[in-house]
Amino acid sequence: MTPVHGGLHADAMRVLTGWRAPDAGQDRLRVEFLRHLDRHPDGVWRECVPGHITASTAVLDESRTRVLLTLHGKIKAWLQLGGHCEPGDSSLAGAALREATEESGIAGLRLHPVPVQVDRHFVRCHPEGSYHLDVQYVAIAPAGAGHRISAESDDLRWFPVDALPEPTDDALRRLVARAVNVQ
Repeated sequence: MTPVHGGLHADAMRVLTGWRAPDAGQDRLRVEFLRHLDRHPDGVWRECVPGHITASTAVLDESRTRVLLTLHGKIKAWLQLGGHCEPGDSSLAGAALREATEESGIAGLRLHPVPVQVDRHFVRCHPEGSYHLDVQYVAIAPAGAGHRISAESDDLRWFPVDALPEPTDDALRRLVARAVNVQ
């Protein structure tokens, strides 16, 4: 059963309408995400085959010199924490924080309430393929926070923000670069 789209769909529209993209390419993606949501009332849910909004988070340590990355179990690449919106989510920021907390095991993450970037990437959520329209946030972990590997991950580690591991991609590098500069 596809969840009712009301609150989360409205929040996604509000967030993306009000968000000031850091550059022209990000603004084009922002507009593409809004068009998608206009055409697909179910566009925040995994069941929306053409694509669906996801929420992710670059988790930084308190000094902002390290980022916590997951070696994704299916993709086999180092990524930020995040994933699909769920029926209990009432906001994109809430979905991003929930996913980061679930995947890191860290309580007390402080989420910056405004996205830092958006990213569109092809995934195999459906046999014919689909797109994740990822709204990306940044969170700061409490000092001395311990983490634990979730069932979705092969590994979970802190890395210096200027020495990201391989395999990773340019989208993650851009996210981390933007995340360290969020005030």
